[in-house]
Amino acid sequence: MSSSPSTVTQSTLPSYDFFLVVDVEATCQEGAGMDYPNEIIEWPVCLLGWRDKANGTLDIISGFRTFVKPTWRPELGEFCTRLTGITQGQTDNALSFPEVMKFMAEFLVTHGVLDGLDHRPLVRFCWCSDGPWDIFHSHTYFPSCVSSKIKVPPWISNRFIDVRALFCGRDRKKHRTIDINKQLQVIQLEPFIGRPHSGIDDARNICRVLIELARRGRPLLPTTTVNVRKRWKWMGKAGKISEAEL
Repeated sequence: MSSSPSTVTQSTLPSYDFFLVVDVEATCQEGAGMDYPNEIIEWPVCLLGWRDKANGTLDIISGFRTFVKPTWRPELGEFCTRLTGITQGQTDNALSFPEVMKFMAEFLVTHGVLDGLDHRPLVRFCWCSDGPWDIFHSHTYFPSCVSSKIKVPPWISNRFIDVRALFCGRDRKKHRTIDINKQLQVIQLEPFIGRPHSGIDDARNICRVLIELARRGRPLLPTTTVNVRKRWKWMGKAGKISEAEL
């Protein structure tokens, strides 16, 4: 990937007004497969908006971050705490997932993204993450909806920007190896700022990559979709996770 910026033209500019950059942290077990039903324990979102759309200049306008109390397995394992830095006390005293979704919607209302009455979109916005494994992969976001017995909020779109895929372009072989720090290195930005696997620090560094890609004229368009109705074998009845299927 060239380190020199591309010329920004109106034809390459995205039609989105805002970008919601998220990198959740979740309960986890060492060696668990992709079908393990992780539950979200940190919900951080950075709101990106245009300072100068004509020149591809994005800024972080605001942020939302809270810890989340898991429902299915509220006890964090040693591996999870070591990886994320999140303690048992932080999740024990945290908001429930439905409460977090309520406050997140209020955050979006405050910043003019959603209508205050019915939460319909007032502007065009797109969710963004590094890879498909966080909010948009069924093994992270949807278990929290299932165990909390809530529907996926209508403001969670099934189309999103996988920043890693956007960064790699057609070179899909790089997708699993080019993490956030490597992306920063390739585009010649300062190394990762903060603690890796801290959700808010990850989100802020993803923003740095996205801001630079926009500056270079890369169209910020959705790269993939997710099936929000997909069912996994661990999805039991009445909002429960079937441990027999794990």
